[in-house]
Amino acid sequence: MKLSLYTKVRLFFHKEQEPFLRFLYSLLGFFPCNISLYRLAFRHRSSPSQSDDEDDRLRINNNERLEFLGDAVLDAIVADIVYQYFPDRKEGFLTNTRSKIVQREMMNRVAIQLKINRFLSVIPNASGHSNNIYGNALEALIGAIYLDKGYECCKQFVEKKIINSHLDLSRIARKEINFKSVLIEWGQKNKIAVAFNLVESIINAENNSVFQTEAIVGGRVAGIGIGTTKKESQQNAAKIAVSKIRKDKEFKEFISILRMQQKEKFSEETSPENLPELLEVV
Repeated sequence: MKLSLYTKVRLFFHKEQEPFLRFLYSLLGFFPCNISLYRLAFRHRSSPSQSDDEDDRLRINNNERLEFLGDAVLDAIVADIVYQYFPDRKEGFLTNTRSKIVQREMMNRVAIQLKINRFLSVIPNASGHSNNIYGNALEALIGAIYLDKGYECCKQFVEKKIINSHLDLSRIARKEINFKSVLIEWGQKNKIAVAFNLVESIINAENNSVFQTEAIVGGRVAGIGIGTTKKESQQNAAKIAVSKIRKDKEFKEFISILRMQQKEKFSEETSPENLPELLEVV
């Protein structure tokens, strides 16, 4: 990437942070006015304070406040984009589509594709329980852009760098996101018992709750999910179970045997192949 003379001068006066600034310039397409906001956006709470001053250490010195702001701004921007993209669709459809786009897992994957993980200041062992730290950092970055450059610049970043580059809105709108509901409904239609069993609940080193849940289909464990809430762990377990029912040959044979014992056959509507695919970044 060819840098302008102005940008080269700015980088020259920030030699110690040149790789980070080059990355930001490449990612954003502009040079930040308040670089401290962006440094803060890339600072996870597990990262130790670089200051020896007690007052500095007592201040909030991580990206959680920016994440809070970025989450709200992202919701508004995606609602704006979805509203314009689907001019004839009703409120329920728009709300559901927005939820699919801004879900933590989606933002986490996009963040990794944007290489945000390379510059995030984080202690791996302290944050290993969380699968969403990069998505959270992306939301914090959106918060930083909003404070630094305003809504319109922030919207351009989301639309160009996230939506247009990494997501297919039409495909996402067709995908299912509530895998727990899908799994339960599929089990009811096929008269196959579906249950969720909380295996373990712990408090980790950062005083956060972590839950592990089994999705049990026909009396057999079909998926195990982990999350920071019971709901998240159930959704992750259900997602794995749905994928297993669709694709795992041995488990599909097990389900077929259950149906044969009931003297029932799969209809086209209830076939495992018609369960929704996992929602992936495209």
